[in-house]
Amino acid sequence: MAYNSISLNTVYNYYMTSYAPKSSSRYDTHKKSELRSIYNSIVKLNKESPLYKLDSTKESRSFAVGVKEDARELRNVIASLGGLDEEKILNKKASYSSNEDIASVVFTGEHPENAEVPSYEIEVHSLASNQVNTGTFLPNTKTQLKPDTYSFDVHINDLNYEFQYNIKEGETNKSIQDRLAKLISNAEIGLNAEVIDGGNGSYALRLRSVAEGLKDNKSSVFLVSDDYTSKREGSVSYFGLDQLTNPASNAEFTLNGAELTSQSNSFSIDNLFDVTLKGVSSSKGDTATIGLKTDVESLSENISSLVKGYNSFIEHTAQYKDDFAGSRRLLGEMRGITARYHNQFDILGLNIQENGTIAIDKNELRHAAFSEYAKEDFSAIRGFANTLVRKMDQISLNPMDYVNKTLIAYKNPGKNFATPYITSAFSGMLFNSYC
Repeated sequence: MAYNSISLNTVYNYYMTSYAPKSSSRYDTHKKSELRSIYNSIVKLNKESPLYKLDSTKESRSFAVGVKEDARELRNVIASLGGLDEEKILNKKASYSSNEDIASVVFTGEHPENAEVPSYEIEVHSLASNQVNTGTFLPNTKTQLKPDTYSFDVHINDLNYEFQYNIKEGETNKSIQDRLAKLISNAEIGLNAEVIDGGNGSYALRLRSVAEGLKDNKSSVFLVSDDYTSKREGSVSYFGLDQLTNPASNAEFTLNGAELTSQSNSFSIDNLFDVTLKGVSSSKGDTATIGLKTDVESLSENISSLVKGYNSFIEHTAQYKDDFAGSRRLLGEMRGITARYHNQFDILGLNIQENGTIAIDKNELRHAAFSEYAKEDFSAIRGFANTLVRKMDQISLNPMDYVNKTLIAYKNPGKNFATPYITSAFSGMLFNSYC
């Protein structure tokens, strides 16, 4: 059982680092009814699917998983612009900050009709910082530590972690520092480690906390020691791993006249705005005003975000067109979708390019937004977004439709039964290197 758990973790980590985008959103969670609908769709798909011999090369696996993840990403972009309801799509209110050098902002709340969302004035006195330990700069020569098994403890987030490693005869300080940097960073305990060059052939190991600020009035984020470790001690003092060079601190700012602090540079205001502090106010009274943009500005920004997400999907798909016929077919299907809205796009200043991407003429887009026919003209872009959502759902359900494959046999008409063939083929690609 333990072996299976380790294997699954390895596969998951390989998937996340090799294929999956680094972003996630609340739209990646689903209700039971939605999962049931997806399950029923998979059963129906498998029941009707012929038997194929699939291309199982590494490139094919990367293409299939990449297409599915790109479709998920575009769907989430559209969902974030007001939801997936056909009436609300692209209705998200856009936020603004009058001084992006001090603070950036994203509106995350609901905006009922005729409800007023307040604006805020923020002045930043100091930013939240990470704790940094910078070790002793040592020459890249043979280490003075004796060959043996060494260990040290790291106390972070109220937990203790012990790191063990071996030093062999003839190893250099730099080779050990490089190994420790990988060991600590890959452990993912909330610390990043790197080897920094001090010049003149000397190097030091720098530890930086992932988290900013200090919790519960603590004096530090992490502590490194080998006083009570299980193996040989001495490496902490030798490499200087316990040398605090930059203590963590909390952010201090004034919000609408109230003095506040935050453990992080990113926080929420009244469940309406997600604010990220970027810099310190240059003088007293140097503030940033955050609030909501007008409906016209919000709609224009939503369209820009939609087009950016669409273009990203097209560009990623096009990377495979020379090797996979399915990529060329998918690009053709996407061109077919945009072709339906070509005339309406021209009115809005959206120009379809030869490579299938869309370019925005912002002046024409703004002119269309103020036109007396704006409601009718912009209904086309909402129809386009809804069509994309349905297409992305289809791709996510069966990305194997676009990989190279050879048809072996059709199922017996009228006597079909559900099989896990298509979905298991896709899932199995993630395990090919581990089973």
